[in-house]
Amino acid sequence: MALEIERKFLVKEKLWQQSDKPSGEFFRQGYLLTDPVKTVRVRQTADKGFITIKGISVGATRTEYEYEIPASDAEELLNEFSGSELSKTRYKIFFEGKLWEVDEFLGDNEGLIVAEIELESEDENFALPEWVDVEVTSEEKYYNSNLTLNPFKNWPL
Repeated sequence: MALEIERKFLVKEKLWQQSDKPSGEFFRQGYLLTDPVKTVRVRQTADKGFITIKGISVGATRTEYEYEIPASDAEELLNEFSGSELSKTRYKIFFEGKLWEVDEFLGDNEGLIVAEIELESEDENFALPEWVDVEVTSEEKYYNSNLTLNPFKNWPL
């Protein structure tokens, strides 16, 4: 069984904008299935496609199966079968030996910036970059699949 152990944090926008970072990669992703216990996602980048199946989260852990598919297949699946979708720019930042993936959401989720780190175990220690804010790992509203259904622009202030 493939397991993903991932922790999610909000980002301090001002510090993030001031930090040095590589160029980001645009993602378009949509959901073929959004269910409380499982999701099936299609993601398209500039030159690749992926299909991902994720199980229910228990703490910071869930099952995950991801497979590369042709970019043209990803585009077709998104256009023809996606029930909901979002777009974002992802930045990959290495900090103290760990890879952080920072997503700046676009469209209806513009203004939301989330950082994720994948770990080997839930109790693994790691350092936080200065632009990392509060942890939101267990808050379902920050799941990408939920952002397609209840986007950030609709959240109360």
